[in-house]
Amino acid sequence: TLAERTNLAGVRHILLVLSGKGGVGKSTLSTELALALRSAGKRVGVLDVDLCGPSIPRMLRVQDSAVHQCDSGWVPVFVGQDKAIALMSIGFLLERPDDAVVWRGPKKNALIKQFVTDVAWGDLDFLIVDTPPGTSDEHISTVEALRPHQLLGAILVTTPQ
Repeated sequence: TLAERTNLAGVRHILLVLSGKGGVGKSTLSTELALALRSAGKRVGVLDVDLCGPSIPRMLRVQDSAVHQCDSGWVPVFVGQDKAIALMSIGFLLERPDDAVVWRGPKKNALIKQFVTDVAWGDLDFLIVDTPPGTSDEHISTVEALRPHQLLGAILVTTPQ
């Protein structure tokens, strides 16, 4: 659709951060990567699709921010004084940051698709997508929604055990 093309049209590279299990540091790596790219002068967006544990708003100290609507969809939260990192997370849509999200697959998949299509990212050098643990429906939904766009690739976070 036209909206899908427009909202991600200004994104040059999309990078998925994945792992087969939880607690390996995907959100930490996504956050550090975003900060490093920002330090290198890049325009960066972070899409936190970890619906059960959206920790990136807290890591970037914007957990009390609200998401607003504009003509082309949701406006991401801009991080820091220079506003160089754009962030969208389900954490912004919960009443309390520690609320749990207990949804079945179709509702989760619809939200992920909406996050991909309805966020007004603007011009970004990199969009970093922090995924939930495992290899579930959310990953398939994310990749399917991003398939029409140029994917730079994926970072697979592993641990030595």
